[in-house]
Amino acid sequence: MDMEYSLAFDGVVFHYPDTKEAALRELTVSIPKGRKTAVLGHNGSGKSTLFLHAVGILRPQKGTVQQGGRTLSYAKKELAALRRSVGLVFQDPEQQLILSTPLEDVSFGLRGTGMDEAAIAERCRSVMELLNLTELSDKPVHQLSLGQKKRTALAGVMAMEPELILLDEPTSYLDPLSETQMLQGLDLIHEKGTTVVMATHDMNLAYRWADWIIVLDQGRCRAEGTPEEIFAGAEELQAIGLGLPLLADLWYSLPARHTAGQPPPRTAEDFKAVLTRLLNS
Repeated sequence: MDMEYSLAFDGVVFHYPDTKEAALRELTVSIPKGRKTAVLGHNGSGKSTLFLHAVGILRPQKGTVQQGGRTLSYAKKELAALRRSVGLVFQDPEQQLILSTPLEDVSFGLRGTGMDEAAIAERCRSVMELLNLTELSDKPVHQLSLGQKKRTALAGVMAMEPELILLDEPTSYLDPLSETQMLQGLDLIHEKGTTVVMATHDMNLAYRWADWIIVLDQGRCRAEGTPEEIFAGAEELQAIGLGLPLLADLWYSLPARHTAGQPPPRTAEDFKAVLTRLLNS
């Protein structure tokens, strides 16, 4: 399958100080452009370290990171350009929210670009409307719910209009409504042409949301492909301690005569429709 890539990692090795094992072990993997990608793996598999390399906070001790087919040199000017095109949203929004209200926080990064105030106001209005934050513009950040803080952190990154947005566990600890609002926001961003990548432990979320999956284990890429391709390989996932999403597990437990030639359903609604069809036949 021919694909364009936003970023490519080639043989990347990285050790944190005072650790015996490498966090990334000759990691070779590419992030496809224009897709919704989920990066799966246990704690310590290298997901966050991958993201920190993607924005140049960490540098490979061996191997290379490439953007647009060119190897990053980590010159000051090049790093600034990288961070304009690649935005990272941390798992804990408290690490990113530094000002008193959502509007102040979202506009903060834009002021460093030299954009005039009218353009900043319009960019902020558009982004906050997209993420359903307009009514919260002037609410003190400390009074926001976790879901609202996460969407505000995302809005601050989005306002910079990066080509690629990386999110570390964006739905962790969210209630169902907040998770739905976050995912709706991500889908709207993706529809506007942004490549969206999330690291997540939630196999069910990855299965229904992503159209590309990267599986990390002990700092290496164990598999990459479509959700259908990845979750058909139950034994390989189980070998590294990852289970199947519930819908995939149910689907592959059905007799092959009922599933042959059909794409596996990735939402509960699609699964119910398939079961109804089977029962009626």
